[in-house]
Amino acid sequence: MSKSRGGEGGDTPRDGHYGEAVFRPEQAGEDDRIDLGALTYDDATLTRLTKLGAGPGWHCLDLGAGTGTVARRLLSQGGVAAVLAVDRDVRYLSARPTPGLTALEADITAPDFGPGQFQLVHARFVLMHLRSWQRMVTKLSTLVAPGGVLVLGDAIDLTTATAPTTPYTQVMRAMWQGLKDTIGTDVSWVPDYPQLLRAAGLESVAAEIHVPPLLPGSPISRFWAGTWDRARESIVATRLADEAAVDAAIRYLDSPDCAALSPGMITAWGWKPEEASP
Repeated sequence: MSKSRGGEGGDTPRDGHYGEAVFRPEQAGEDDRIDLGALTYDDATLTRLTKLGAGPGWHCLDLGAGTGTVARRLLSQGGVAAVLAVDRDVRYLSARPTPGLTALEADITAPDFGPGQFQLVHARFVLMHLRSWQRMVTKLSTLVAPGGVLVLGDAIDLTTATAPTTPYTQVMRAMWQGLKDTIGTDVSWVPDYPQLLRAAGLESVAAEIHVPPLLPGSPISRFWAGTWDRARESIVATRLADEAAVDAAIRYLDSPDCAALSPGMITAWGWKPEEASP
Protein backbone atom coordinates (compact mmCIF):
# COMPACT_ATOMS: atom_id res chain seq x y z
CA MET A 1 0.00 0.00 0.00
CA SER A 2 1.19 3.52 -0.73
CA LYS A 3 2.44 5.61 2.15
CA SER A 4 1.31 8.86 0.58
CA ARG A 5 -1.23 9.49 3.34
CA GLY A 6 1.54 10.01 5.87
CA GLY A 7 0.53 7.27 8.27
CA GLU A 8 3.55 5.03 7.85
CA GLY A 9 6.40 7.40 7.07
CA GLY A 10 9.62 7.38 9.07
CA ASP A 11 9.48 11.11 9.84
CA THR A 12 6.13 11.11 11.63
CA PRO A 13 5.85 11.44 15.41
CA ARG A 14 5.64 8.30 17.51
CA ASP A 15 2.40 6.48 18.17
CA GLY A 16 0.51 6.96 21.39
CA HIS A 17 -0.67 10.58 21.72
CA TYR A 18 -4.27 9.54 22.35
CA GLY A 19 -4.96 10.04 26.05
CA GLU A 20 -2.15 12.56 26.40
CA ALA A 21 -2.79 15.69 24.34
CA VAL A 22 -6.54 14.96 24.09
CA PHE A 23 -9.00 12.59 25.80
CA ARG A 24 -6.97 12.14 28.97
CA PRO A 25 -8.41 9.36 31.15
CA GLU A 26 -7.96 11.41 34.32
CA GLN A 27 -10.19 14.17 32.93
CA ALA A 28 -13.54 14.25 34.72
CA GLY A 29 -16.28 12.60 32.68
CA GLU A 30 -14.02 10.86 30.18
CA ASP A 31 -15.44 7.46 31.12
CA ASP A 32 -18.95 8.82 30.52
CA ARG A 33 -17.94 10.06 27.07
CA ILE A 34 -16.51 6.63 26.21
CA ASP A 35 -19.69 4.96 27.43
CA LEU A 36 -21.81 7.15 25.16
CA GLY A 37 -19.89 5.66 22.26
CA ALA A 38 -20.47 2.21 23.73
CA LEU A 39 -24.22 2.85 23.99
CA THR A 40 -24.14 3.76 20.30
CA TYR A 41 -22.02 0.95 18.87
CA ASP A 42 -21.96 -2.00 21.29
CA ASP A 43 -25.11 -3.67 19.97
CA ALA A 44 -23.75 -3.66 16.40
CA THR A 45 -20.36 -4.88 17.58
CA LEU A 46 -21.74 -7.70 19.74
CA THR A 47 -24.13 -8.81 17.01
CA ARG A 48 -21.24 -9.14 14.58
CA LEU A 49 -18.91 -10.88 17.05
CA THR A 50 -21.52 -13.46 18.00
CA LYS A 51 -22.46 -14.04 14.34
CA LEU A 52 -18.80 -14.79 13.74
CA GLY A 53 -19.03 -17.47 16.41
CA ALA A 54 -17.71 -15.84 19.59
CA GLY A 55 -19.21 -17.97 22.31
CA PRO A 56 -18.58 -20.77 24.82
CA GLY A 57 -14.99 -21.95 24.90
CA TRP A 58 -13.58 -18.94 23.09
CA HIS A 59 -10.59 -17.04 24.48
CA CYS A 60 -10.71 -13.44 23.32
CA LEU A 61 -8.41 -10.43 23.16
CA ASP A 62 -10.04 -6.98 23.29
CA LEU A 63 -7.60 -4.18 22.46
CA GLY A 64 -8.18 -0.58 23.45
CA ALA A 65 -10.87 -1.90 25.75
CA GLY A 66 -11.75 1.45 27.33
CA THR A 67 -14.35 0.97 30.04
CA GLY A 68 -14.71 -2.72 29.15
CA THR A 69 -18.26 -2.77 27.81
CA VAL A 70 -17.47 -5.07 24.87
CA ALA A 71 -15.33 -7.38 27.01
CA ARG A 72 -18.01 -7.72 29.68
CA ARG A 73 -20.78 -8.33 27.15
CA LEU A 74 -18.69 -11.02 25.43
CA LEU A 75 -18.64 -12.77 28.80
CA SER A 76 -22.22 -12.12 29.93
CA GLN A 77 -24.05 -12.41 26.60
CA GLY A 78 -21.65 -14.35 24.40
CA GLY A 79 -20.66 -16.77 27.11
CA VAL A 80 -17.01 -16.79 26.05
CA ALA A 81 -14.49 -18.49 28.31
CA ALA A 82 -12.23 -15.52 28.96
CA VAL A 83 -11.35 -12.03 27.73
CA LEU A 84 -7.98 -10.33 28.03
CA ALA A 85 -8.82 -6.62 27.91
CA VAL A 86 -5.87 -4.38 27.03
CA ASP A 87 -5.54 -0.63 27.32
CA ARG A 88 -2.77 1.86 27.98
CA ASP A 89 -4.68 2.91 31.10
CA VAL A 90 -6.82 0.27 32.82
CA ARG A 91 -8.37 2.40 35.57
CA TYR A 92 -11.86 1.93 34.11
CA LEU A 93 -11.37 -1.79 33.60
CA SER A 94 -10.01 -2.31 37.11
CA ALA A 95 -12.85 -0.34 38.68
CA ARG A 96 -15.30 -3.16 37.88
CA PRO A 97 -13.71 -6.59 38.30
CA THR A 98 -15.60 -9.23 36.33
CA PRO A 99 -15.13 -13.02 36.43
CA GLY A 100 -13.37 -14.12 33.26
CA LEU A 101 -12.03 -10.63 32.48
CA THR A 102 -8.33 -9.91 32.89
CA ALA A 103 -7.13 -6.33 32.51
CA LEU A 104 -3.67 -5.77 31.05
CA GLU A 105 -2.08 -2.31 30.96
CA ALA A 106 0.12 -2.28 27.88
CA ASP A 107 1.04 -0.40 24.73
CA ILE A 108 0.02 -2.61 21.83
CA THR A 109 2.51 -0.86 19.54
CA ALA A 110 5.46 -1.91 21.73
CA PRO A 111 7.78 -4.39 19.96
CA ASP A 112 7.51 -6.86 22.85
CA PHE A 113 3.70 -6.85 23.00
CA GLY A 114 2.66 -10.45 22.37
CA PRO A 115 0.14 -11.84 24.86
CA GLY A 116 -0.37 -15.08 22.96
CA GLN A 117 -2.92 -16.24 20.41
CA PHE A 118 -6.70 -16.02 20.68
CA GLN A 119 -9.72 -17.25 18.78
CA LEU A 120 -10.97 -13.66 18.62
CA VAL A 121 -8.80 -10.56 18.40
CA HIS A 122 -10.89 -7.39 18.44
CA ALA A 123 -9.99 -3.69 18.33
CA ARG A 124 -12.49 -0.86 17.91
CA PHE A 125 -11.59 2.81 17.36
CA VAL A 126 -7.92 2.03 18.03
CA LEU A 127 -5.91 1.82 14.82
CA MET A 128 -7.32 5.10 13.47
CA HIS A 129 -5.37 6.86 16.22
CA LEU A 130 -2.07 5.11 15.42
CA ARG A 131 0.39 6.29 12.82
CA SER A 132 1.60 2.69 12.43
CA TRP A 133 -1.83 1.36 11.45
CA GLN A 134 -0.59 -0.65 8.47
CA ARG A 135 2.02 -2.50 10.50
CA MET A 136 -0.49 -3.02 13.30
CA VAL A 137 -2.95 -4.86 11.05
CA THR A 138 -0.19 -7.33 10.22
CA LYS A 139 0.94 -7.58 13.85
CA LEU A 140 -2.56 -8.20 15.16
CA SER A 141 -3.10 -10.95 12.60
CA THR A 142 -0.25 -12.86 14.27
CA LEU A 143 -2.18 -12.85 17.56
CA VAL A 144 -5.05 -14.81 15.98
CA ALA A 145 -4.96 -18.55 16.56
CA PRO A 146 -5.34 -20.79 13.49
CA GLY A 147 -9.03 -20.93 12.67
CA GLY A 148 -9.67 -17.71 14.62
CA VAL A 149 -10.86 -14.30 13.48
CA LEU A 150 -9.49 -10.76 13.56
CA VAL A 151 -12.19 -8.06 13.83
CA LEU A 152 -11.25 -4.40 13.45
CA GLY A 153 -13.54 -1.39 13.65
CA ASP A 154 -12.89 2.31 13.06
CA ALA A 155 -14.66 5.49 12.07
CA ILE A 156 -15.46 6.20 8.46
CA ASP A 157 -16.02 9.89 7.71
CA LEU A 158 -19.15 11.02 5.89
CA THR A 159 -18.56 14.78 6.20
CA THR A 160 -16.79 14.89 2.86
CA ALA A 161 -15.93 17.99 0.89
CA THR A 162 -19.16 17.60 -1.11
CA ALA A 163 -21.40 17.49 1.98
CA PRO A 164 -23.43 20.67 2.58
CA THR A 165 -21.70 23.16 4.85
CA THR A 166 -23.45 23.42 8.21
CA PRO A 167 -22.20 24.15 11.72
CA TYR A 168 -21.94 20.37 12.11
CA THR A 169 -19.87 19.64 9.00
CA GLN A 170 -17.61 22.64 9.60
CA VAL A 171 -16.65 21.50 13.10
CA MET A 172 -16.51 17.80 12.22
CA ARG A 173 -14.02 18.51 9.45
CA ALA A 174 -11.99 20.74 11.77
CA MET A 175 -12.05 18.02 14.43
CA TRP A 176 -10.56 15.40 12.10
CA GLN A 177 -7.83 17.82 11.04
CA GLY A 178 -7.15 18.91 14.62
CA LEU A 179 -6.90 15.32 15.87
CA LYS A 180 -4.59 14.43 13.02
CA ASP A 181 -2.34 17.37 13.90
CA THR A 182 -2.26 16.63 17.65
CA ILE A 183 -2.53 12.87 18.12
CA GLY A 184 -2.15 11.44 14.63
CA THR A 185 -5.76 10.34 14.07
CA ASP A 186 -6.36 9.51 10.40
CA VAL A 187 -9.50 7.87 9.01
CA SER A 188 -8.68 8.40 5.34
CA TRP A 189 -7.28 4.86 5.02
CA VAL A 190 -10.09 3.08 6.89
CA PRO A 191 -12.03 2.03 3.75
CA ASP A 192 -8.95 -0.04 2.81
CA TYR A 193 -9.53 -2.47 5.70
CA PRO A 194 -10.63 -5.44 3.54
CA GLN A 195 -7.50 -5.18 1.39
CA LEU A 196 -5.28 -4.75 4.47
CA LEU A 197 -6.72 -7.86 6.10
CA ARG A 198 -6.28 -9.88 2.93
CA ALA A 199 -2.70 -8.66 2.58
CA ALA A 200 -2.07 -9.86 6.14
CA GLY A 201 -2.86 -13.40 5.02
CA LEU A 202 -6.42 -13.63 6.33
CA GLU A 203 -9.24 -15.34 4.44
CA SER A 204 -13.00 -14.92 3.96
CA VAL A 205 -12.57 -11.19 4.48
CA ALA A 206 -15.68 -9.01 4.69
CA ALA A 207 -16.84 -5.68 6.11
CA GLU A 208 -19.96 -3.72 7.01
CA ILE A 209 -20.80 -0.15 8.03
CA HIS A 210 -23.10 1.05 10.80
CA VAL A 211 -24.24 4.69 10.76
CA PRO A 212 -26.16 5.77 13.89
CA PRO A 213 -28.87 8.43 13.52
CA LEU A 214 -28.15 11.89 14.89
CA LEU A 215 -31.13 12.69 17.08
CA PRO A 216 -31.36 15.38 19.77
CA GLY A 217 -30.28 13.93 23.11
CA SER A 218 -29.17 10.61 21.61
CA PRO A 219 -25.99 8.93 22.86
CA ILE A 220 -24.14 9.60 19.60
CA SER A 221 -25.12 13.28 19.56
CA ARG A 222 -24.01 13.65 23.17
CA PHE A 223 -20.80 11.77 22.32
CA TRP A 224 -19.89 14.20 19.55
CA ALA A 225 -20.77 17.22 21.68
CA GLY A 226 -18.48 15.96 24.45
CA THR A 227 -15.76 15.02 21.98
CA TRP A 228 -15.75 18.46 20.38
CA ASP A 229 -15.64 20.11 23.77
CA ARG A 230 -12.61 18.05 24.81
CA ALA A 231 -10.90 18.57 21.45
CA ARG A 232 -11.82 22.26 21.32
CA GLU A 233 -8.23 23.52 21.51
CA SER A 234 -7.05 21.34 18.63
CA ILE A 235 -10.17 22.22 16.59
CA VAL A 236 -9.63 25.97 16.97
CA ALA A 237 -5.90 25.59 16.23
CA THR A 238 -6.75 24.45 12.69
CA ARG A 239 -8.39 27.85 11.99
CA LEU A 240 -11.12 25.93 10.20
CA ALA A 241 -13.52 26.71 13.07
CA ASP A 242 -13.45 29.08 16.03
CA GLU A 243 -14.90 28.81 19.54
CA ALA A 244 -18.22 30.25 18.41
CA ALA A 245 -18.45 27.66 15.63
CA VAL A 246 -17.89 24.82 18.10
CA ASP A 247 -20.62 26.18 20.36
CA ALA A 248 -22.96 26.57 17.39
CA ALA A 249 -22.27 22.98 16.27
CA ILE A 250 -23.02 21.65 19.75
CA ARG A 251 -26.32 23.55 19.78
CA TYR A 252 -27.07 22.24 16.28
CA LEU A 253 -26.73 18.64 17.45
CA ASP A 254 -29.42 19.23 20.06
CA SER A 255 -31.75 21.03 17.66
CA PRO A 256 -34.69 19.61 15.69
CA ASP A 257 -33.13 21.39 12.72
CA CYS A 258 -30.16 19.02 12.76
CA ALA A 259 -29.97 17.16 9.45
CA ALA A 260 -26.64 15.40 9.11
CA LEU A 261 -24.90 12.06 8.88
CA SER A 262 -22.72 10.89 11.75
CA PRO A 263 -19.41 9.28 10.92
CA GLY A 264 -20.08 5.59 10.55
CA MET A 265 -18.28 2.62 12.04
CA ILE A 266 -16.77 0.16 9.61
CA THR A 267 -16.28 -3.33 11.00
CA ALA A 268 -14.00 -5.58 8.97
CA TRP A 269 -12.95 -9.15 9.65
CA GLY A 270 -10.85 -11.97 8.32
CA TRP A 271 -10.10 -15.55 9.34
CA LYS A 272 -6.71 -17.09 10.07
CA PRO A 273 -6.28 -20.23 7.98
CA GLU A 274 -6.23 -23.52 9.86
CA GLU A 275 -2.79 -25.04 10.17
CA ALA A 276 -2.11 -27.55 7.43
CA SER A 277 -1.94 -31.19 8.50
CA PRO A 278 1.61 -32.59 8.64
